[in-house]
Amino acid sequence: MARFGSAQFAFPEFSGATRRLILWNLAAFFALLLIGVARQDLSTWLIGHFALRPEMIFAGWIWQPITYSFVHLSLIGTLFELLSLWFLGGLLESMHGGRWLDGLYAVSVLGAAVTAILMFFIGWKLGYPQPIVTIYGCMGGILGMLTAIALLHGDLQFQLFFVIGIKAKYLAIIYILIAIAETFGEQRIYAFAQLGGALAAILYVRRAPRRGFGFALSESWYGLRNKYYRWKRRRAASKFQVYMQKQGRTVRFDGQGRLLDEDRDEHNDKKRWN
Repeated sequence: MARFGSAQFAFPEFSGATRRLILWNLAAFFALLLIGVARQDLSTWLIGHFALRPEMIFAGWIWQPITYSFVHLSLIGTLFELLSLWFLGGLLESMHGGRWLDGLYAVSVLGAAVTAILMFFIGWKLGYPQPIVTIYGCMGGILGMLTAIALLHGDLQFQLFFVIGIKAKYLAIIYILIAIAETFGEQRIYAFAQLGGALAAILYVRRAPRRGFGFALSESWYGLRNKYYRWKRRRAASKFQVYMQKQGRTVRFDGQGRLLDEDRDEHNDKKRWN
């Protein structure tokens, strides 16, 4: 966990996008837990449909790359993931904002899913079918956050096991090397998924707008809307100009479709020079 200079260990404030992500994951965990207590068959059905099974994507189950990160089965594993999400997410949100964090998390989670699907498909095409695995949890998003911190704030000091001081960039390298080593084992698809989350985070940090894709899309939408309104205003101005010419009067508009008051402009010019 993190240490800022000589400051004592402390989690960031529980608010904003970080709190929203944690509460969504926590709600999904308890919902699945309660359903499992009431009806084990329904819980198994939900896990099978909403966790990521790479082979089922080709059967049309295209929602799984989004829903798998909200499926949590182990209490200890879920606790570790949510505490990591709180710490890493809160740290990044305090530095870069909630929209940027939302984009990073979504891209990392989707990058992990897409990588798992691609590796399964490549192995199947080459005649080396991979073991059937079920991927769940948000470790792809968490490793993406850790990778982003390593890229942007690599010298930030962490406390490994609350005792050993280590820089963020070295901690990210350790996690990535562990994932690479696991690609030679039976859980290689899961390991490739984690590496895909880290790679997606690198691309996001390098290519994403400063305030995130969500903010950029909203700005683009407002820009298109304003262009449309300006076009409508120029069109209305052109029609009005034709109408006034038929009435024997001449009016002029600027490039934005705003009426030019020539008398007022002439008066202002005379006043300026007199």
